Amino acid sequence: MRVTSEFFVSALVRRIFGEGGFAAVSKKGAPEAGAVFICVDRLDGTFDFYGPAPQSMFSELPQGRLFEQLFEGTDKDAIERRLASEARMDPDYWLVDIEAREGQVDLPLAQEEAPDPGAGVFRF
Repeated sequence: MRVTSEFFVSALVRRIFGEGGFAAVSKKGAPEAGAVFICVDRLDGTFDFYGPAPQSMFSELPQGRLFEQLFEGTDKDAIERRLASEARMDPDYWLVDIEAREGQVDLPLAQEEAPDPGAGVFRF
């Protein structure tokens, strides 16, 4: 069972502050299951942007929330366009803004599972 979006966001913001950083909730979404997006201000005029990893990336569902990097080193306009598109599909999303030099944020990232090139070749 996954924790609620509200609980996850609250814990993330507390952790960032606990590590001496700054984080703010820019948009509150559905408390139970709203999608969580994270905008990282690299403090050099560029931003990184993370969104929920699609479930199609996994053969088994993960225990917690996983993110994928949608943009790296982009401008704020690109992120705002992406969020406008998201709002048309699902207006109940959360947005957390984090300040982190060089984009150094510890988020649970999804890694695409590499297909086994020999799968199905040899059968025993």
